[in-house]
Formats: sequence, structure tokens, C-alpha cells
Amino acid sequence: MLNTPYHIDQNPHKGNRGLARAWHAAKNSWCGLVYAFMEESAFRQELTLFALLTPVAFFLPISLLEKALLVSSLVMVLVIELLNSSVEAAIDRISFEHHDLSKRAKDFGSAAVMLALFVAALLWAAVCIPVILKL
Repeated sequence: MLNTPYHIDQNPHKGNRGLARAWHAAKNSWCGLVYAFMEESAFRQELTLFALLTPVAFFLPISLLEKALLVSSLVMVLVIELLNSSVEAAIDRISFEHHDLSKRAKDFGSAAVMLALFVAALLWAAVCIPVILKL
């Protein structure tokens, strides 16, 4: 345990405020998206799914709320994939050696992505099946 308490002024990464903070956050976010696209095949696959299905959601004869739910479910898959990739990167930063806790952390992230995909599929089925049955 540390004897000296932490204060935010000790952190050199917390100095930006206002527009400078927003600018740096936007740059970091963009870099994260680029890294994910370049290095994570699962992210590219899910981004492809997003790119293909988002126009479908807008052309379906459904309410605006249903369109928002469909697109939001795809965005959530991407968000959770990014979080999973960040866990994997942090674990790999620590060590490439096999460790049961490292495997467990990576498996938890993978399970989160799987559940997000399941929720997205469930929403798409719930919205699209009635539309298809009306045709």
C-alpha cells in the first residue's frame, strides 16, 4: 500500500482541459479505430456486418425506433469487440506466456462479444421476421 495518497496533478496525462482534451481524445479514438481495423480480423468482420446491415435497416418498412435499435445493436457489437481487443492487448503487454488467468480474461471478453452478437441477431430476427411474413 502506498503511503502518499494519489492526486490527479501527479498524472501527466490529465493536464488537458476543454477543447484540447476533446481534440486529443478524438485523435486517440481515431487511432484506436485504425489499430482495430488494421490488427483485428474480428473487428473487420463485424465492421463489414455493420456496413452491410445498416443500409438494410434504413430501407426496411419499420419505425424509426426499430431502425435505431437495429443499428444500435450493431454498434454495440463493435464497442464490445473494441473492449475485448483492449483486454487482449493489455494481457499480451504483460506476457505472452500461457496463464490460466490471462486465458480467463480473454475468454470473458470473447464471451461478451458472443453475447452481443446474440442480442443483435435476436433483435434483427424480432424486427425482420414480421416484416418478411407480411410480404
